[in-house]
Formats: sequence, structure tokens, C-alpha cells
Amino acid sequence: MLSRLLPRRHHRHLLQTLQPAAASAAAHEIHQRLCSTAAASSPSLSIWRRKKEMGKEGLMAVAQLKRLAALPPAGGHQRLDQYMRLHVSRLLRTDLLAVLAELLRQDHVLLSMKIYGVVRKEIWYRPDMYFYRDMLHMLARNKKIDETRQVWADLKSEDVLFDQHTYGDIVRVFCDAGLIDLAMEFYEDMRSSPEPPLSLPFRVILKGLIPYPELREKIKHDFLELFPDMIVYDPPDSLSDIDEEFRF
Repeated sequence: MLSRLLPRRHHRHLLQTLQPAAASAAAHEIHQRLCSTAAASSPSLSIWRRKKEMGKEGLMAVAQLKRLAALPPAGGHQRLDQYMRLHVSRLLRTDLLAVLAELLRQDHVLLSMKIYGVVRKEIWYRPDMYFYRDMLHMLARNKKIDETRQVWADLKSEDVLFDQHTYGDIVRVFCDAGLIDLAMEFYEDMRSSPEPPLSLPFRVILKGLIPYPELREKIKHDFLELFPDMIVYDPPDSLSDIDEEFRF
């Protein structure tokens, strides 16, 4: 039937087109994933980087959440969960994001994690690099390991890809918090990223690793392999070395 409807050359071309259909479908799927990853890293598409103005409902929610979180766990947790279910879930997007931003600013880990969970279930939510970056920064400041691993698993499940500068900032903030094992895990993830390496994130990390000389040497070795024409200035070992450097 096909040969009757089409000229022979068109028939041959159609068969050639149909043969790699599976490969084309796979390529399309990869393209879609790359597009979603790019969207997650795009400042112009980020819901999190837009201006977050808190309205009256948001202000009331922050005050009530903090009050309930301060209650004894026996009945406080139940009342907090009830308030989350009945009131917080009804907040408008701008208020909900503003509430989370304020709780992050105040380093309120428990409430931030609860609002974080609500945001990710909203119909308007989409993966956002900046959203995850700020969550991880707050958790690092408060030295929260389990919560960090939870957030990291969530972003991985959503195929969120950090750019190299964000990776450098995250590794540095975990170094500064003394969570060096997590910092090195994030560093290894940075090294396996499909994005090309940049020198500045390495310098940010190297500065954060000054209290950890052995690890710093490892990262320095990686840096010099990637950027052989660049120089790493090592800090002096002691104050006396600083005096020697400036002695004429």
C-alpha cells in the first residue's frame, strides 16, 4: 500500500526515517532534560530570585509558626502541623516564598524545612537552582547534616544542575561550617559536572580549605592539572613567616 501511494524515492526516504525512530525519541528525551536543567539554572526563569514581598497573611504566618514551634513538643508539634495544613497551605505563592525567605534569613531550620516541603508540592513549583542553593547555605550555617542530605537527594531527583560558581560557593560555606566531609562530597559532584571547570570557584574553595592543609593540597593538585598556567599563592605557615615576607 505504501509503495502504491508514494514514489519509490519517497518510499525509500520514509523507511530510512522510520528506522532510527527509537534513537530520535531518546535524543528528544535527553534534549527535554537538558532544557529543564537549563531552566532550573536560569535567573530569568527563577521563581525564587523574583522580588518577594510579604503581605499581611505572610507576616501573620511567620509569627504564628514561630510561636507554635516554641511550644513543648508534646502538643506543640501537633498544633504546628495542623496550622501548616489549614493555613500555610492556603498562602498565595508570593506570601509562601516570602515566608520561607524570612525563615531562612532567621536560620529557623525546623520551620524552613516544613515550608520547603510545602513549596515543592505546589502546582506552580518547578526545580530551581537558586532555591536549593539558599536552602543548603542555611543548613550549612546551622551545621545540619541529615537535612542537607535530604535536600541534596531532592535536587538530584529533580535533575537540578548547579553552575560552577554556585558549586564553589556551596563547597566553601560547608568548609567554613566545619562540615568538611559534606564539602568534599559536593566538590566531587562539582568535578563530575558536565559544565566546564572555571578557575575562580577553585580559588574560593582553596581559600576555605586553609585550615585543612592535606585536603587543600589535593584540591590544589586538581586545580593545577586543569589550569597549568595559573599560580596558587599558599598562605604563610605562621605570623613569623609574614614578618619575614615584609622584612627588607
